[in-house]
Amino acid sequence: MINRRRLLGVSLGAMIFGSGWRPIPVAAEAFEVTHTDAEWQKLLTLDQYAVLREKATEPPESSPLNAENRAGIYVCAGCALSLFSSSTKYDSGEGWPSFWAPLLHAVATQEDHSYGNNRTEVRCRRCGGHLGHVFPDGPKPTGLRYCMNGTAMMFKPGAAI
Repeated sequence: MINRRRLLGVSLGAMIFGSGWRPIPVAAEAFEVTHTDAEWQKLLTLDQYAVLREKATEPPESSPLNAENRAGIYVCAGCALSLFSSSTKYDSGEGWPSFWAPLLHAVATQEDHSYGNNRTEVRCRRCGGHLGHVFPDGPKPTGLRYCMNGTAMMFKPGAAI
């Protein structure tokens, strides 16, 4: 015998585990820089789109920014907002560009419970692009490790802020 609870459970399971299931999009947040999904796809490379707009993670050790040691600023690949100074970059040994602090008013954070983890997601304040995560195991003076996807950023050489 099937009751409403069982029917709902079976229906939900089929919807979640069926082929082609994708999460239902939530209402867009208000950001200074906005584009339609089609516009973002034209503006960004496939990898940039996957990371910035779909919250993908690039493979460790894959970003050329890991080896970048010049003075300069790391900017958002989606909107060119200055995010991190090279003076706060360090080698965390994790395989992604890491920083102990962002520039003032550059990033926003939010809770991320994806994949059964409790993490803090880091996003570009201006366009909302996913940059990576911040962890409480970094060096002094902040004790934070901003573990960023290099694909989500571009490097602008010059005097660091």
